[in-house]
Amino acid sequence: MDDQTKNLIQNHIDNNEVCLFMKGTPDAPQCGFSMAVSNMLKILEVNFKGVNVLENQSLREGIKVYSDWPTIPQLYIKKEFVGGCDIIKEMYENGELKKIFDDKNINYKK
Repeated sequence: MDDQTKNLIQNHIDNNEVCLFMKGTPDAPQCGFSMAVSNMLKILEVNFKGVNVLENQSLREGIKVYSDWPTIPQLYIKKEFVGGCDIIKEMYENGELKKIFDDKNINYKK
């Protein structure tokens, strides 16, 4: 991955407490998995940045290298990679996601 792509990814992660690399945007997801994670965050009323990887092929491939994770979406909370759709869904259902938001002082609907 080139430095420009790495810096772009790093800036999104550094400047957004909750950052979702996804296909499409939160208002117009272009994949069911991205929609699912985006909707979970919306239900919890979490303020998050959705980064559309479809706008940039380097970004789309670069985020997979950056996280060493093969799929999109990818959720970062306070600079920490949390997981993709299946992991986030499980954490949402068992309350772990809310615990992470509590531990990291992220506002959400309780």
